[in-house]
Amino acid sequence: MSPTDRSSPTDGAPTGPQGGPTGPLTSAQIAAHVGVSVATVSKVVNGREDVAPRTRALVEDVIRRYGHQRQKRAARPAAVLELVFRQIRDSYHIEIIKGVQQVAREHRLALVLSELQGRQTPGLGWVEDVLYRRPTGIIEVYSVLTDTQSGQLRARGIPFVLVDPNGEPAHASPSVGASNWSGGLSATRHLIELGHRRIAVITGPEDALASRARVDGFRTAMETAGVPVDPALVRVGDYRAEEGLTHARALLRLPEPPTAVFTCNDALALGVYRAAAEAGLRIPDDLSVVGFDDLRPARWTVPPLTTVHQPLAAMAATAATMVVELAHGEPLAQTRVELATELVVRDSTAPPRSERRGT
Repeated sequence: MSPTDRSSPTDGAPTGPQGGPTGPLTSAQIAAHVGVSVATVSKVVNGREDVAPRTRALVEDVIRRYGHQRQKRAARPAAVLELVFRQIRDSYHIEIIKGVQQVAREHRLALVLSELQGRQTPGLGWVEDVLYRRPTGIIEVYSVLTDTQSGQLRARGIPFVLVDPNGEPAHASPSVGASNWSGGLSATRHLIELGHRRIAVITGPEDALASRARVDGFRTAMETAGVPVDPALVRVGDYRAEEGLTHARALLRLPEPPTAVFTCNDALALGVYRAAAEAGLRIPDDLSVVGFDDLRPARWTVPPLTTVHQPLAAMAATAATMVVELAHGEPLAQTRVELATELVVRDSTAPPRSERRGT
């Protein structure tokens, strides 16, 4: 029988008043509907690669629509939490790992790390690999699953939670983030209260929700104080120190350079520090700098960096706890969690020279 010679998905399944199945289908019922062998359905369910793409799509479509009923003796999920990063490169990721590791230890789960090599969404074959490993649950950091990938995981009963998603998560996808808008607002208000008016901002990527929220907070603080935002002082970065250096060099060469810079993460602030040193400027005497994240290096810069504390370890621990609750069949109290940020004032900010001279 070919995949096009399909029977009704209700064959052999309990049906409701409208004739549709009332519960998930067994592998045999899915196989009968698609017109393939039970072994083929089993390969798709378990993430095996040796299935034709068209056949796989047909099986996945039935599973998404009706669900899949595993056999009573099906293997239990592996005692593993899978932590998936867009990329791993600095203290941000260490804090996330620490938070997840804390919860994993409490529940006697191992922790596995995966990296997407900078991709915003997992590539082809990622879900199949996850289905083959069958972890207890997944924590996805700074990236977004496609609707198809989310549906495949839900259909197999593999729970997942997004941390600091880099796009708008699907309505049913649980997520944990921080109060990025409030953080941008408090950072900018701090500079305004010190007397700064020429305030620059170096953002993260334009497609990052967190970065956009921080910039919105910056703009709100400026507008509320009646301080116009100069477009020349708004620079789009990508969360790397090199971008902070490049943009800060350009900002400091302007006819009217900024007296303060708000960067949307701490790495960008490190680039600003270097640009200031190259220009013979002292922080905060000649230039005030505020970062975002409050990673460990922030307190060891010279001078120590004023920054917005983002509770990364707590965010990660919250996400891991949510995954464990879902794996145990417990409903979540809320699917969208936002933890508070807090401005940490150190020595990288001061009134501008004009204010100190009383002019």
